[in-house]
Amino acid sequence: MIGRLVDDRYEVTGRVARGGMATVYRAVDRRLDRTVAVKVMHPHLAESADFVARFRREARAAARLAHPGVVAVHDQGLAGEASYLTMEYVAGPNLRTVLRRRGALPLGESLSLVEQVLDALACAHRGGLVHRDIKPENVLLTPDGRAKVADFGLARAVTEATAATTGTVLGTVAYLAPEIVTEGRADPRADVYAVGVLLYELITGRQPFSGEAPIQVAFQHVNGRIPAPSAAVPWLPVEVDELLGALTARELDERPVDADAALDLVRRCAAALDPATLARRADVAPAEEADGRAGTDTGDVDADATRVTDVQQSHGTVALPIGAITRDEARPEPQTRRRRTWPRVVAVLLVLLVAVGGAALWWFQVGPGATVPAPAVVGMEEDAAVAELTAAELVPDVERTHHDDVPEGVVIAADPGAGDDVRKGGTVELTVSLGILMLDVPELPGNDLGAATDLLAAAGLPLGSTEEAYHDSLPAGTVISSDPAAGESVPHTRAVDLVVSAGREPVEPPDVTGQARDDAAATLEDAGLGVGETSEQHSDTVPAGAVISQQPAAGAAEVYRGDTVNLVISLGPELFEVPDVRRMQLGPASEALREAGFEVAVEEVLGGIFAIVHSQDPAGGTMLPRGSVITLTVV
Repeated sequence: MIGRLVDDRYEVTGRVARGGMATVYRAVDRRLDRTVAVKVMHPHLAESADFVARFRREARAAARLAHPGVVAVHDQGLAGEASYLTMEYVAGPNLRTVLRRRGALPLGESLSLVEQVLDALACAHRGGLVHRDIKPENVLLTPDGRAKVADFGLARAVTEATAATTGTVLGTVAYLAPEIVTEGRADPRADVYAVGVLLYELITGRQPFSGEAPIQVAFQHVNGRIPAPSAAVPWLPVEVDELLGALTARELDERPVDADAALDLVRRCAAALDPATLARRADVAPAEEADGRAGTDTGDVDADATRVTDVQQSHGTVALPIGAITRDEARPEPQTRRRRTWPRVVAVLLVLLVAVGGAALWWFQVGPGATVPAPAVVGMEEDAAVAELTAAELVPDVERTHHDDVPEGVVIAADPGAGDDVRKGGTVELTVSLGILMLDVPELPGNDLGAATDLLAAAGLPLGSTEEAYHDSLPAGTVISSDPAAGESVPHTRAVDLVVSAGREPVEPPDVTGQARDDAAATLEDAGLGVGETSEQHSDTVPAGAVISQQPAAGAAEVYRGDTVNLVISLGPELFEVPDVRRMQLGPASEALREAGFEVAVEEVLGGIFAIVHSQDPAGGTMLPRGSVITLTVV
């Protein structure tokens, strides 16, 4: 089935569980793009037209149930010749798995789970629907711990069809109500009885009745009473004993009429107990510890339950002739009376055991139920594993998947596992490693960090470290580079490290005023800046060729590496022509020089009695800066 498309809609992606009535697969509903569970009935059931009709009727009834505690039925149809149901996919474990791991549950948690189961059953009972197969395997837990009841209608359809054609009743013997065994009929009170047995097992970690053969367990249900749980767990209060006694009463008129009435009793019991008592748990070792290995369950696991497929079975789904066990109506008598009647009981049991044992011997040794133990092939190369299975008269069905640790071509898992009984000619599903999944690093540089993260997630690669670095052209937050680089093929577990732009690097412009042009350019280059526009102007204070001013100024903000600085270069002082004032009277000559911007110094010869300029230094026509001193010689 894996890889097949059922009804052009459900793409089967993996097997979840298998049992005596059906196999459950995980699938993707292509039409609604959601994960669903597809439960495919075994083909031999389709041979009965009565079963097919009842199955469709029960599927329609189950699909009408709308309750958060019920595994929803979405669709039903045919996969080849086998009928199937499409149901809500619940990712969590079932209660059998939880019990195997924990042994027993705290009293308060047990009562809470049973409340949730009864609440779901109450919805079904109000709609006239009886489950008939309540047990830990049919109570699934969501990831947040809520209980959801599965398989509404399936057990009823199979049981009614079987009873009508063969006169037998199918069921999980540990949870069968007495009236189902003796008369083959069930109403809501049968579900209440099974919930009582379930509660007993949650609290004590064991089932109330046990026996070497299923018929022995059924006999105890019909002719005995469920023992008080305090006999196994002495600290349990009397309120719990009374609750269990009511839920599992042998007489129908002493049992709650439906799940609503039972739910009221459970809530009253829980309300009457103090928090310390509700928090206590029976001291029961988990089955996994007791067996010394994980995945082994020594409890009663139904062959048609939605379950982990490595769970070992004791008494699963069994067929019992209706009326084969009758109720002993005699009242309890003294010990001597019981000794006289015991041989008769033993004789009846022996006859039944011989009949059942003979049928079972034929079924499991010669008939369709003949089995062989699955060989241990995990860790072997694929070719060797296939050869091992073929030699054991089993058919390998190979599925390949990536694995982080197991080398390519080596068997990761086998289902059924090593030592599990498999029908001769049956299929063993092998999961073979493709090695670690290799993925290509996407093109990340140039994307902002958020987009790069999304690209990595879409490619299936984890994000590693991010480091910031300044960049002259990429805006802040943009990926500069990745390690490994784009296009490299790496294991899917390899984290990709990113270098992300912090934007342009800010720098502080140095002060280059007063420096020669070339020296200023070198200073700016050392600071990561360049010379921009240059202009020239005269300066009376700055030597020619030196920087008068800069823009941006030294220490300015918002200047980044690679920016340019504009410079104003000095041409030195501005020069003016000295007037020629020789042979002029001193007064007019001095005035002419001062108007031209020069200072005047006078040297007199012979007392300068004539006040006529004889000579001047510097001479007229000389180019000098303003403020220069002109010395006049006067006679």
